[in-house]
Amino acid sequence: MTAETITADASGTWELGDLPVSRIGFGAMRLTGSAAFHLGTPSDRQRSLAVLRKAVELGVNHIDTAAFYFSSLRSANELINSALSPYPDDLVVVTKVGPYRDYYGEWGTSARPDQLRGHVEENLRQLGRDHLDVVYLRRMRQDSIAEHFGALAELREAGLIRHLGISAVEPQHLTEALEIAPVVCVQNRYAVDRADPVGDEVLRLCGEHGIAFVPFYAVAGEAGDQGATTAHDDAVLSVARAHGASPAQVRIAWTLHQGPHVLAIPGTGNPGHLVENVAAGALRLTAEELARLGEARTQADGGRRTSP
Repeated sequence: MTAETITADASGTWELGDLPVSRIGFGAMRLTGSAAFHLGTPSDRQRSLAVLRKAVELGVNHIDTAAFYFSSLRSANELINSALSPYPDDLVVVTKVGPYRDYYGEWGTSARPDQLRGHVEENLRQLGRDHLDVVYLRRMRQDSIAEHFGALAELREAGLIRHLGISAVEPQHLTEALEIAPVVCVQNRYAVDRADPVGDEVLRLCGEHGIAFVPFYAVAGEAGDQGATTAHDDAVLSVARAHGASPAQVRIAWTLHQGPHVLAIPGTGNPGHLVENVAAGALRLTAEELARLGEARTQADGGRRTSP
């Protein structure tokens, strides 16, 4: 079996509330440029549209986006709408609110709770939807998320949102959110070369509650929003050689091995990388390989924090 014939089904499935998705999804941020948001050179529009359509052809039915994913020439939501509308019945488009940017690309402070409806409606407009499948509240270092999450819970009751998630959180924020409304997914920074005791605890709690844990920058590592890292430790490289796989595929496979509730959303504007990323869902690591990767991870610096 070649990478081109492997579909997202090989990764298994999970349900975001009542919405079944393949555990390999697609992150749309990098469609807006060669680097994050308004930085770098925007990708070719036709290639970006082709990548989105190819992802769906490969069985990807979980796409992660946001209205604040845009560059000087590209909007991730607009690309998704243009490429995939009318949307397949099984396609789950997940967006997020909390941070915001002006038309020049400059970041504002965190949106106030009373501003979140407008941000949800902007996602609806850009995506051409009458409701959003899942909306994350992206925490912007607030001590409490209750007021913001409560505002989204009201929009869920009003029918604008089907399910809710939270992002960039610590265990107490998950507890706080669950007292207000159901949470179907948590999105935090998490990677094989990034030791993170707080992230490990959030991952564990998500498993206990049947909540999806969705790491971001799992392939990028310390490169973060600049794209896939070129810095891989010896453990990742040796496992990749043993499987005839790329280091990025090993990083994705390790992510999926952290629990059946863990989803992966690698993003790319490159059609070849997309095929490789989806094929990583079929890569099965041995217990010895997982132990070796885990040992290397415990030696990483765990003092770094999630960026906005």
